Amino acid sequence: MEAASLSGLLSYSKLSGSTLRTFDDRFSRTISRGRYIASVSRHSSEEFNDVDKPSSRALVASRSELNTQNHSVFIGPNLSGGPILKRNLNLQANCTVGIYSLGENVVEFHHAHATEEKLGVLLLNLGGPETLNDVQPFLYNLFADPDIIRLPRLFKFLQRPLAKLISVLRAPKSKEGYAAIGGGSPLRKITDEQADALRMELEAKKIHANVYVGMRYWYPFTEEAIEQIKRDRITKLVVLPLYPQFSISTTGSSIRVLQRIFMEDSFLSRLPVSVILSWYQRQGYITSMADLIEKELGRFAKPEEVMIFFSAHGVPVSYVEDAGDPYKDQMEECIYLIMQELRARGIRNDHTLAYQSRVGPVQWLKPYTDEVLVELGQKGVKSLLAVPISFVSEHIETLEEIDMEYKHLALESGIENWGRVPALGCTSSFITDLADAVVEALPSAKALSTSRDTAEETEYDPMRYIVKMFFGSILAFILLLTPKVFLAFRNHLF
Repeated sequence: MEAASLSGLLSYSKLSGSTLRTFDDRFSRTISRGRYIASVSRHSSEEFNDVDKPSSRALVASRSELNTQNHSVFIGPNLSGGPILKRNLNLQANCTVGIYSLGENVVEFHHAHATEEKLGVLLLNLGGPETLNDVQPFLYNLFADPDIIRLPRLFKFLQRPLAKLISVLRAPKSKEGYAAIGGGSPLRKITDEQADALRMELEAKKIHANVYVGMRYWYPFTEEAIEQIKRDRITKLVVLPLYPQFSISTTGSSIRVLQRIFMEDSFLSRLPVSVILSWYQRQGYITSMADLIEKELGRFAKPEEVMIFFSAHGVPVSYVEDAGDPYKDQMEECIYLIMQELRARGIRNDHTLAYQSRVGPVQWLKPYTDEVLVELGQKGVKSLLAVPISFVSEHIETLEEIDMEYKHLALESGIENWGRVPALGCTSSFITDLADAVVEALPSAKALSTSRDTAEETEYDPMRYIVKMFFGSILAFILLLTPKVFLAFRNHLF
């Protein structure tokens, strides 16, 4: 498990060799890339060697160890479209696999009227439209996020007009998908159920905590959850993104929202917080995934002949190669660990990994799920078990994209026996492991200092912002009214 404080988490730097380095000289620490086993093409289980099982507990290094270990430090820009404040935030990174906490600017938090500690857990997730009318505004929120569409600095003023244009263009197709799964996303309902299950599991461990849900792009928004946390006067908070692997576009984006909110609020800036950045390597998660795969394999007439097909949500290649996103490496290591667990149980099926859900003309992580399914059919694979590896809840990408589109493609391509592993949802072993992760993260919670650099200044100019939005809106309007440009853009987008 990898956990962190909110201060200075999210700067993404280019990978060089076996290390991840930051651009900011103040954060010149590096992290060993560790053992990542590629599994993006078909593999035989005989290729694996025995390795030690991943620890189910986070490793906490003391500050004195900082100079003798390698560390990852993710720091970065504020996500908000408004003022972006320059701050001198110092980070103490206490981890090998482990816990990040604040350094010199740490302050202790004592609420004057608190008679006992009030714990909170904030679950972060993507969110999804609950009705067909929600689809277009949901898509706007998604594409207005600079971690989803990463524009050059010179064109940042186009972020919102471009998001409006794309959301309008994509809404009809997306509505068809949501209509096919019942008219809306079940993600909020499932996440609420996971929150209730986690709260009860913590209660069983004698940990009394309020569990909140904050969605990035739809209700209940992260900002709403934070307001409730303030009203409840929580005195210590664990932030748990429901993404096993870290990516700029998922956990990274949500954490930047939290950074902005906490830095601008005097109460929140003194609230001890621990952020679990990733947890794909936890033994409880690995075991839960292996349990589901083993169970679904048993439904086939000849389980030993089934290809295990891991399908992960893709990200643009530029995120990995240019921005240093660790998502690809973490995904490959995650699958390696799951296959090791299955091999220990005597399950030696071949497996492969592919990436789904790409959009736009840019290159995304390969191989692509749709292309690999066709190739497997051509190679004579007859039985296939799809495993949605980057999702812990059912939503449109499992219920419609995998269960409908990819299943149809697989059967058309010659695959005769199709199966799909369900998302973890509220699987008891999974919820228990999340509760364990929360308990392990509690001691590392530290507060964000309210002190600011005396040279702090704002990059926000209201007049310049208005001018950019004005010309950006004109450009978007021209694009919408120019048939040739509109058609060319739509062809690239879809």
